[in-house]
Amino acid sequence: MKSLTHADYLALRRFPALDGLRAIAAVLVVFFHYGGPDWLQGWAGVQMFFVLSGFLITTLMLREERGTGRISLKEFYLRRSFRILPVYFVVLLVTAAGSAIAGTFVSNGIGPALKYFFTFTNEFAGSSPYGQSWSLGIEQKFYLVWPLVAIALGTVVLKRRAGAAVLGLLLALVVVNFTVSHSNPGWPLHYFSILTGVLLAIALHSRRGFELLRPLTSPVAQVFVSVGFAGVHLSVKPIAGFLDGINGIPGHVLVIPVYALATAVLLTALVSPGPATTLLSTKPMQFVGERSYSLYLVQTIAATVIAFVWPSLSGIGQSVVVTALGLALASVLYTTVEIPMINLGRRVITRQRAAAAVRAAVAGEKAQQGAPQAPAPQSESSRLASIGHAQP
Repeated sequence: MKSLTHADYLALRRFPALDGLRAIAAVLVVFFHYGGPDWLQGWAGVQMFFVLSGFLITTLMLREERGTGRISLKEFYLRRSFRILPVYFVVLLVTAAGSAIAGTFVSNGIGPALKYFFTFTNEFAGSSPYGQSWSLGIEQKFYLVWPLVAIALGTVVLKRRAGAAVLGLLLALVVVNFTVSHSNPGWPLHYFSILTGVLLAIALHSRRGFELLRPLTSPVAQVFVSVGFAGVHLSVKPIAGFLDGINGIPGHVLVIPVYALATAVLLTALVSPGPATTLLSTKPMQFVGERSYSLYLVQTIAATVIAFVWPSLSGIGQSVVVTALGLALASVLYTTVEIPMINLGRRVITRQRAAAAVRAAVAGEKAQQGAPQAPAPQSESSRLASIGHAQP
């Protein structure tokens, strides 16, 4: 069976397997927090989200630039805002209100942490019922900065030199992590995961980079890569144990670059059709993947409800039940908040494009009216008559 061609890749409008990856990542995180087996190491699901974010955001930017010749910062920020912020603040409001009603607004940490949640510095907020949102602090700063960097680099530079620039950033982050003292050890390496996705998007977008990675896109290679990735994931704990304590950094932090690179290889294989893509594109996977963002945010609310009505539940049973309730709550948010706000964002962008087109048309007409008009061709008699009426 043939591997994907570069033209085929550029023609893809969506990557169906990524819904399945989001589903797996979200469920891994919920299982990790609420009774899942330790060997599963579900915390790594967040790193999968980070690599996916870097890859998808950069791919969308590169394709926008390829199609229109430019990247619209305004539209980018509008899309991200309508996609991320509504559900984020709804769940934050519910969590804060529930804590206030329970009389734990200060004692459980959410009150003192609100300043971090409102400024998207969540990774430094400490423990609270909204602590899982720390990853949003990492991602929001990426969403804010990376488009500016990409445009500052320029179209030609972005294509030719961004890979080297991002590699330099990755190395700088590693150096910062090993040399700077801070209360949250390893936080710069989360950007390693995001920037790994960025590098992958740049590589696949270029013909030369794609040709280097093309052998991974065949259906047979997809099977081997998927099995290999499963092996890496199940080896996260022993790898972390082996790396633990190097330069005083915990092993679970040092394993992040290994996992990020493994995820990038998996993503490369999953952009093409194959057995793993088919499995990850099934309706159940799509259902969970589409709701993965809301599921990630409501997991603490779901766990609190379960703990109240079924306090003796623990272990894998707790993981399953919390995930099930979380999916139910996420479905409500997906239907009533996520989709309506995403659609509203699209309408806002459409109206702004239409208004910009009208302004451009009006400006063009004014410019045309203000320009000197070329005289119409005249016959000899009419030319002489016009000369006769000329001012001295």
